[in-house]
Amino acid sequence: MKAIAALALVGGAIAAPTKTVESRQLPGWGSLPGLGGSGSSTDSGLGSLASLIPGLGSSGGSLPGLGSSTGSGLGSLSSLIPGLGSSSSGSSSPDSVAPPPAAVSAAFPPLSPVWAALLHPAAVSPVLDLALNGVTQNSGCQELTFIFARGTSEMGNMGSVVGPPVANQLASLTGNKVTVQGVDYPADAAGNAMMGASGGPKMAELIQQAKKQCPNTKVVLGGYSQGAMVVHNAASKVGADAISGAVLFGDPFKTQGVGQLAASKVKEYCASGDPVCQNGMNFMAHLSYGSNAQEAAQFLVQAAGLSGSN
Repeated sequence: MKAIAALALVGGAIAAPTKTVESRQLPGWGSLPGLGGSGSSTDSGLGSLASLIPGLGSSGGSLPGLGSSTGSGLGSLSSLIPGLGSSSSGSSSPDSVAPPPAAVSAAFPPLSPVWAALLHPAAVSPVLDLALNGVTQNSGCQELTFIFARGTSEMGNMGSVVGPPVANQLASLTGNKVTVQGVDYPADAAGNAMMGASGGPKMAELIQQAKKQCPNTKVVLGGYSQGAMVVHNAASKVGADAISGAVLFGDPFKTQGVGQLAASKVKEYCASGDPVCQNGMNFMAHLSYGSNAQEAAQFLVQAAGLSGSN
């Protein structure tokens, strides 16, 4: 159950078959201190961000709004996120929070979508839509329906790490002929111990609803981290003919099949060092799957038997 324990840790940090992809590293991060990698250092994951961004772990930092907390990691971001409270030494009110300086975002391009979602959610749309409800709102029939389950502690019903990027790529490939629906389930730490049962029934219900509303649509699934377990659970509750394909990211159950779905219709992504799907030590690897969005979308389009617009 090492993967389940790792899920709980990664979830707190985020607050984050076809041959498995297991060889990718985060581009350009190998030389950054504190992010871990192939070495033996144990100082890896989101807690090490304090060593990269001045002010996250010390009182003498130069980033405005980070306060004087002596903690490290994402705990010091509370003064930047409206509703989470502000530093006792900060002068800004929660309603006047500004995003981090552009220089900081430019320094960490691989994290930019995650930073955008965590630090300034209002600025994310339309690049990242954190909640999409095309099925429950019965927004009309399209040739493809994408139902996605987010990871532990992610916002909305799509999250920010990989769900929205895949949805955007599907829209591009199909000429916007895709309905997107996120699974509205708790996605909390306790759900990891349920191994997908906290959201599986809801996802299965959405699959059936999509097929009832639009009998000719091809339903494809996606799941990230705890959401990948949700996909496994949901697929076991519906027939193989109800699902045309699935992509899973950081899946604790990557060695298992997805319901009755043929292995050729499933693609797993497991980044090198991911503690959830590979028993690794690099928590940042578990946040890297947005870089697989285009490839994953192409796989889903092909699995559904669609040619795409490109």
